Amino acid sequence: MIRIQNMYKIYKMGKVEVKALDNISIHIKAKEFVAIIGPSGSGKSTLMNMIGCLDTPTSGAYYLDNKEVSKLKDDDLAEIRNKKVGFIFQRFNLLPKLTAFENVELPLIYRGISRKKRVQMVLEALEQVGLGDRIHHRPPELSGGQQQRVAIARALSSKPPLILADEPTGALDSKSGYEVINMMHKLHEMGNTIVLITHDSNIAQQAKRIIRIMDGKIVEDKEGAQ
Repeated sequence: MIRIQNMYKIYKMGKVEVKALDNISIHIKAKEFVAIIGPSGSGKSTLMNMIGCLDTPTSGAYYLDNKEVSKLKDDDLAEIRNKKVGFIFQRFNLLPKLTAFENVELPLIYRGISRKKRVQMVLEALEQVGLGDRIHHRPPELSGGQQQRVAIARALSSKPPLILADEPTGALDSKSGYEVINMMHKLHEMGNTIVLITHDSNIAQQAKRIIRIMDGKIVEDKEGAQ
């Protein structure tokens, strides 16, 4: 599903060049559950942006479902993000004045999906994360764990093949974080490809495969939880 070959990302800061990614090559098969782990400044966020088609590399290639996307224009990348990737962020990124239903519905509106179909997709996604009885609640009326589950429902609503989770437990207490990780396992069991970005080794151990990045390079690629 994901194939990255000899990828570099170089940022120029005045006369200084910084290699955020330094000759990265990764192959992630469909339906894998992979954690990418590294400390702040290791390059994991840059790699996440590449995998999620939020940025393009300086050089190298990125194939998503056998299509090279590394040289596409912004509009084409946006279309791929909408169809192929479900994003789950650390800070939820929910609109506080919208209900849980409306937050999940919003990206489907942008995709031009009919009202009747949207309602079905939103309700199904919220039921899937155990929030079928909270659809009219706004984010301030929900706990942190519930807000993250709304964000997961939003990522799931369009049934993307790839779920990209960026520090999904980082803003949660341990109990809520445990619930979110359980949700990741359920999504994986349902056939989703999960790529989890984290700095926490305990969270990374939940994945079936762990890729460790340091100074823009892959320094370890091993099996995780079985």
